[in-house]
Amino acid sequence: MTFMNVTTVITDMEIDRISLDAAVTVVRRDRGHLDVLCVGIDHTQPGAYYAGANAMTLQSGLVEAENDARKCKEAVKKVLDTYEINWAAQAVSAQLPGLAQFLAHHTRFADLVVLTRPYGEGRGHEKEAIVESALFDAGVPVLVVPDHGSFPSDIDRVVVAWDESYEALTAVRAALPILKTAEVVNITLVDPPAHAPDRSDPGGALSLMLSRHGVHAEVSVLAKTMPRVSDVIARHVKDQNADLLVMGAYGHSRIRESILGGATRNTLQMTEIPVLMAH
Repeated sequence: MTFMNVTTVITDMEIDRISLDAAVTVVRRDRGHLDVLCVGIDHTQPGAYYAGANAMTLQSGLVEAENDARKCKEAVKKVLDTYEINWAAQAVSAQLPGLAQFLAHHTRFADLVVLTRPYGEGRGHEKEAIVESALFDAGVPVLVVPDHGSFPSDIDRVVVAWDESYEALTAVRAALPILKTAEVVNITLVDPPAHAPDRSDPGGALSLMLSRHGVHAEVSVLAKTMPRVSDVIARHVKDQNADLLVMGAYGHSRIRESILGGATRNTLQMTEIPVLMAH
């Protein structure tokens, strides 16, 4: 099992270069194919302008978005031409209100979508919308890379944030190509329920499943000694000197729109290592 179809979404080459490089690393390791969506975003809001200006403003915004997408594609081509990998780049434009469904259509066949961290300097709402689109609308696993450092070609230590949820198990299954090559996979539980079905052996069933895939897994049960579970996980990731965090992605429904849940958002805001998520 490998990541043969990898997709990344580029809206700003300066910010997204790190996710492009990470996607290249994954593709080179698995000898897969990289699809790059170079997206120009039209930020104009229909109906928000004075009478008579709407059509002209909308046309101007669309032209600007198309130009941004073409420039982005040219920059991506210059980078990818230096690598001997299979890749394709597509310049597309979209309005911000319809971005989620638009991108879901283009990313739904990917084995993995590689994206930059959606929070930080220079990032608008579109970055969060792109992550949400891949996770909730397209239903594909997402690898989010932090702003600094490079994605390692060899991942030795992985922390799995395990809470018995469907989302967490989906993330583990999506991460199997990486887990099978890691030296150590640490299954981490924070304050597991006292009356859970596997309370006598928390994380044991997951550890057994992974062992049958040839994964060397160990289990850590942690107390919630900090205000948020995400804080406990972040500290444990540092203690483990982990190269990757695997976790379920959670969202809240808001009038037909999926938005990142608090724990997911908190983790992405503070992460210093790549995070592989699935919903």
